[in-house]
Amino acid sequence: MQQKLLETVIGNVGGKPAVEVLKILENAKNVNEFLIAKKLGLTINQVRNTLYQLSNHRLITFIRKKDNKKGWYTYYWTLNKKRCLEFLKQEIEKEKNELFNKLKSRETKRFYFCRTCVVDVSEETALSHDFTCQECGDVYELKDNSTMIKELKIFIDRKERQIKNVEDEIKLITEIDLKKRNIKDKRIKKQKSKEKRKRYEERKAEKMKLLKKKGGSKKKIKKKIKKKDKKKIKKKK
Repeated sequence: MQQKLLETVIGNVGGKPAVEVLKILENAKNVNEFLIAKKLGLTINQVRNTLYQLSNHRLITFIRKKDNKKGWYTYYWTLNKKRCLEFLKQEIEKEKNELFNKLKSRETKRFYFCRTCVVDVSEETALSHDFTCQECGDVYELKDNSTMIKELKIFIDRKERQIKNVEDEIKLITEIDLKKRNIKDKRIKKQKSKEKRKRYEERKAEKMKLLKKKGGSKKKIKKKIKKKDKKKIKKKK
C-alpha cells in the first residue's frame, strides 16, 4: 500500500524519472547524487533536475559535503516518506473538495446541454444566449442531473477512502518514528548513566590515592570517602 502511494505522489510531481529515483532512496539515507545518476544511467544535471523538483515540495531532504580537494559541494539525498504522504493527502483533499462543490452545484442549480456539441452550460449562460448553442445553433435542452449526482457521490466516497488509507500509513510511520526515538533516548540515557558512573569511579580512585599517601587503612579510607560523599549529597539537597 505505502509503496503505491509513494509512487503516486512522487510520479505526480516529477514523472517517471522521479519514480526511478524513489526506488533508490526508499530504503536508504543520504544517497550520493552521483551514485543516483550512475544507477539510473543519466547525467548529473538530469538527476539534479528531478531531485530539485521533489525538493521544492520537501518530499526529499539533503545534506551537502564539501570536497576539500576539488572545492565543490556534493549533495546527499534522503526520502521524507511522511511528508510525501501528507502532501498526497492534501492533493486528494483538494480533488475531493472540487467534486463536493460540483455536487452541490448540480444538486441546487439547473443546467442545460447541447445534444450536438455534447456541452453542458449553466442556466445563466443558457439564458444569456437565448437557450441557443453559440457553436452549432441548436436549442439547449434541460439537463437531468441525477446520473451525474450519483457519479459525483461515488467519486467523493472513493476520495474519502483514499484519504483514510493515506492517514493510516501516516499513522504507521509516526508510530515507527516514535519507537525509534524512544529507543534512541533510552540508549542516550544509558550511555550518560555509564559515563556518570565512570566519572564517579575515577573520582573515587583519585581520592583513594590521595588518602593512601596521607596514610590509613582501606576501611578508614572508605569511611572517609563515604562521609565526604554524604556531605556533598546533603549540600545539594
